[in-house]
Amino acid sequence: MFPNPSWGLLQMAATQDVKGKGEGGDQNFDYMFKLLIIGNSSVGKTSFLFRYADDAFTSAFVSTVGIDFKVKTVYKNDKRIKLQIWDTAGQERYRTITTAYYRGAMGFILMYDITNEESFGAVQDWSTQIKTYSWDNAQVVLAGNKCDMEEERVVSVDSGRLLAEQLGFEFFETSAKDNINVKQTFERLVDLICDKMSESLDTDPAVTTGAPTAKLTDSAPPLQQPACNC
Repeated sequence: MFPNPSWGLLQMAATQDVKGKGEGGDQNFDYMFKLLIIGNSSVGKTSFLFRYADDAFTSAFVSTVGIDFKVKTVYKNDKRIKLQIWDTAGQERYRTITTAYYRGAMGFILMYDITNEESFGAVQDWSTQIKTYSWDNAQVVLAGNKCDMEEERVVSVDSGRLLAEQLGFEFFETSAKDNINVKQTFERLVDLICDKMSESLDTDPAVTTGAPTAKLTDSAPPLQQPACNC
């Protein structure tokens, strides 16, 4: 197991100023969260990511080779949060490659297919990998994907919810195809990360506190108009 630093060190990675460095184009942001989507092959990880990042869906299945990522910027309490979201291959032969990316991830979406019992049975193994290769304080949401395929369902909602409770994870049933709970899953994961960060005394309170109803948005906050002295 990799040594696990305190959440304060992980927070430093999220708040570091990397203007002009790294991938993803625009580097002007307040926080950067590294997120991973993991789970068995063909559960819909890539489609889920494309639905969230690009609001697009294709039924053509192309297995992810190794690992890929997309970047999306969201706003919370006037803070700009850059999400670096990694889409990992589910096949065993890529496991050594993908687990190398677990370190430094602040959040995981652990996905299974509600029409595939084997993918649901593998959730425990994926959970163990998170505990083995990631930080102790990484946050996890369990997602039962393809809930639009109700007639082919083999994993009940209650079974998914019960497993999530046993593992200490949040739970959503989702559909990339019908865009069900995709945005909500990511929003909840980011909220969990912000909540964990708020436990650190030196956290910038602007992103973790404020109005209880503050939510993530895809749009920048409006510019403040100067006061009129006329």
